[in-house]
Amino acid sequence: MANVVIVGAQWGDEGKGKVVDIYTEYAGEVVRYQGGNNAGHTLVVGDEKTILHLITSGILHEGKRCVIGNGVVLDPGVFLQEIENLKKKGYLKDDSQLVVDGNVHIIMPYHKAIDIAREKSSGDRKIGTTGRGIGPTYEDKVGRRGIRFIDLLNPQGFARKLGEVLPEKNFYLEKFLGEPPLSEEAILEEYGAYAQSLKQYLGCASRLLNESVDAGRNILFEGAQGSLLDIDHGTYPYVTSSSTIAGGACTGTGVGPRHIDQVIGISKAYVTRVGEGPFPTELHDEMGERLRKAGNEFGSTTGRPRRTGWFDAVALREGVRTSGMSGLAITKMDVLNELETIKICTAYSYRGEMLDYFPQDFEVLRECNPVYEEVEGWKCDICGATSYDELPVQARNYLKKLEEVTGCPVVLVSVGPRRDQTIQIVNPFA
Repeated sequence: MANVVIVGAQWGDEGKGKVVDIYTEYAGEVVRYQGGNNAGHTLVVGDEKTILHLITSGILHEGKRCVIGNGVVLDPGVFLQEIENLKKKGYLKDDSQLVVDGNVHIIMPYHKAIDIAREKSSGDRKIGTTGRGIGPTYEDKVGRRGIRFIDLLNPQGFARKLGEVLPEKNFYLEKFLGEPPLSEEAILEEYGAYAQSLKQYLGCASRLLNESVDAGRNILFEGAQGSLLDIDHGTYPYVTSSSTIAGGACTGTGVGPRHIDQVIGISKAYVTRVGEGPFPTELHDEMGERLRKAGNEFGSTTGRPRRTGWFDAVALREGVRTSGMSGLAITKMDVLNELETIKICTAYSYRGEMLDYFPQDFEVLRECNPVYEEVEGWKCDICGATSYDELPVQARNYLKKLEEVTGCPVVLVSVGPRRDQTIQIVNPFA
């Protein structure tokens, strides 16, 4: 038995969906433990592309139970649309395959309205949120005025809670943000209908998953976003609103840390970031645009162009430490196929001082300049490689260099978007 956590090693969008899809073969349960529909996972099976925002990537495998843990915030309309889309493609034939924890907090219309209005009024100080209401939902969760999935399924309780919180939200929307108020009646009608469709998915993630642990079934924990977007350990305030590091798998599911066996960090062979915030290795030149086009770097949730840059070992070492990563999965190696030389950032320069660590101070990080080492590119197509030994020596040298500068072994390499374009070096479930 092994229980494995998948985390984004840097700023998200690293290809976690594909890696989860690969590892689901070895797991009995796949559980999402934080975030909401601000995350998007793109999977390619054969020639068919599937984009998921809330449901775990494991849903593409029959017989796997997919769990939405208590650390997630859920937009019921988006969730139901995702279920419908999956069923149209022939997936999720058995509804018992999908479970939503009763303590999941629900994204309400006022959360989305506040999120969008805040960004609109922030000007140059905007965070770069997706406008999906994620942050305001977590605010209400911490403020103990949130509405949970279990509350939504109780019509009287839901009406009472909505009646308590909506006047405050409407006051804030109208008087401070200059937005129109929301109708309590309309929300009750819309969300009451959602409750009828969703009640069949109610379950207790902690109880179910711990029963699986006791029975010796493998569990795969699927994270969203990346380690450097963690609310506590990321580039605050340019972060998401949840615990994206591996520890979030425990708080977001109710499974204790002694049951976690491996933590696999997912990183592209280069780096991308969506939204605002510091990005020391960002490329503003032709090479940055070349990586964006070759890697199709546009957000699966927002469609926004991703910022691109060279591999940042300093940033990744931060993720290795805070999540306790035991292995790295390197994705999109094929994007670098045609490059003569490839750069790796191994340190930062700050006002004449060399830093080998990731600064906590946002203002310091913003002034850091990358210190690069160059390695030889492989200048050939590696998309057909099916084993580590089939990779050209330059590609293997690049992977060895990444292991050296991050202090973490590479356990998987993705050489193309399809499921079969994956080289497993070490299986964390073995």
